[in-house]
Amino acid sequence: MDTPVKPKPVPVVNPWAKPFWEAARENKLIIQQCKDCGTYIFYPRIACTNCFSDNLTWVPASGRGKVYTYTVVESYPPSAFIPDLPFVVAVVRLEEGVQMLSNIVGCDPHSVYCEMPVAVVFEKLNEEFTLPKFKPVEA
Repeated sequence: MDTPVKPKPVPVVNPWAKPFWEAARENKLIIQQCKDCGTYIFYPRIACTNCFSDNLTWVPASGRGKVYTYTVVESYPPSAFIPDLPFVVAVVRLEEGVQMLSNIVGCDPHSVYCEMPVAVVFEKLNEEFTLPKFKPVEA
């Protein structure tokens, strides 16, 4: 018996993360920066992870980084992700120093490696959500 494919889950958006998702819908990658100490912050927070200030702003991110760590999912994902097999789940360290959990796309999943240079691309999930993902680029 085939397992019915469910729709992919959508992110839960806290009020302080809304600007991130609005920018992604416009194919823009933004991250927070503390106005008091300059620390870049991701995932979206209500206070700086360095100095605990709530004086945060949103700034454009370069969209470039390197694969910090990853796994290739080859079997037993939640049913909504079965059509995507195999796929890569990775932690990408952006040039700004923050890390993002995302997918590596646009390549053979088995060719991904740690320190692989990547750049952001955007995948429209539905009318409400566009997801930042990453593809390999030349160093």
